Amino acid sequence: MSKQISAIRGMNDLYGEQAAAFEYLVESAQAILQQYGYESIRLPIVEKTQLFARSIGEVTDIVEKEMYTFDDRNGDSLTLRPEGTAGCVRAVIQNGLAYNQIQKLFYTGPMFRYERPQKGRYRQFHQFGVEVFGLATPDIDAELIVLSARLWEKLGLENLELQINSLGSAQARADYRDILVVYFNKHKDRLDEDSLRRLDSNPLRILDTKNPDMKELVDNAPKLIDHLDDESIQHFENVKAYLDDAGIDYVVNPNLVRGLDYYNRTVFEWVTTELGAQGTVCAGGRYDGLVEQIGGKATPAVGFAMGIERLMALLMDKDLVPAGHNSPDIYVVLVGDKVQRPGMVLAEMLRDSTSRFKVQMNCGGGSFKSQFKKADKSGAQFAIILGDEEVEQKSVSVKFLRQAQEQQTVSWDNLVEFIEQHAG
Repeated sequence: MSKQISAIRGMNDLYGEQAAAFEYLVESAQAILQQYGYESIRLPIVEKTQLFARSIGEVTDIVEKEMYTFDDRNGDSLTLRPEGTAGCVRAVIQNGLAYNQIQKLFYTGPMFRYERPQKGRYRQFHQFGVEVFGLATPDIDAELIVLSARLWEKLGLENLELQINSLGSAQARADYRDILVVYFNKHKDRLDEDSLRRLDSNPLRILDTKNPDMKELVDNAPKLIDHLDDESIQHFENVKAYLDDAGIDYVVNPNLVRGLDYYNRTVFEWVTTELGAQGTVCAGGRYDGLVEQIGGKATPAVGFAMGIERLMALLMDKDLVPAGHNSPDIYVVLVGDKVQRPGMVLAEMLRDSTSRFKVQMNCGGGSFKSQFKKADKSGAQFAIILGDEEVEQKSVSVKFLRQAQEQQTVSWDNLVEFIEQHAG
């Protein structure tokens, strides 16, 4: 017997309850985004490595340590996408969608980062991303936060905390960077290895350290919010005013800097304490300079990404995926030697007559008892029983699997109307 081949560590199969949670989450997010006027975009999984080095920043952990990069047969350096924003920006530039236009887009798919797998953090993971191009005003920043809050409400998720901050303009951030370097240099002996490495290349990332030994040092560091330019202060105040009007609670976190170099002004995260260390389930912000940085004309932009696996874990832990999300509504039970072909005709008739209901026909034969076990296990509301006598009479027996009602005989002509009247 040949040796069994296993999946790559940190790259997982999703099936059964996990697949149902994944689809429920994505379908819920898509429905809300469409309600707000956003459109879908599909993006490649592989991009040129230069795209991520230029957008994310060459001195970030993602580019330095975590990307899956390889040379193709032409010698070009390619990378499995570690995040979605850079590819979306590349797409709107390349297809002429960005300049002097408003684009409100969403996408979903796998991302790849080489890091130690743990709950909520995998080497292949999935994100649902939302990006808006062509709007510089604070109302769109607030809309993204409000619609994400609407999604949590739809999903039944509670105890998510919204943290917000402003990174100001590029110049304000550069000036603050110098102030921060001076501060941390005075306390260089207290910096850990990662922070020492970041001190010259990306000192703002030190503020995002998870090392508890550095908490006091970081808490006492100068705050970016105290060094913002006037325009960014006003923008941030307006974002907060919109959130106040919408009844969205938030915490201003002055150490929230986001891990990617391209952010400016508004940044935000939705966090939970219910997933251990991996507490961020949705994060984003404004990145007005990225389109120009990647080769397009200057275009304001803002967006966010949700970690699907982390949200799935919350949904499943709290049993928030609706029972029977992927279950059929109707299970067709076939009893007799001559009912297989008429059974398929009946099932197709039902599918033709209504797109509202999912219809599963028993395939592969089996006894009446075994078919009923399958029907019950499927989660269907109704079992439709078709035997030789029913075929002759163009009728079926309808058994209610989830309701306390008597089994009834219904003609084929009246079956759709009957199901619609009695469906839950």
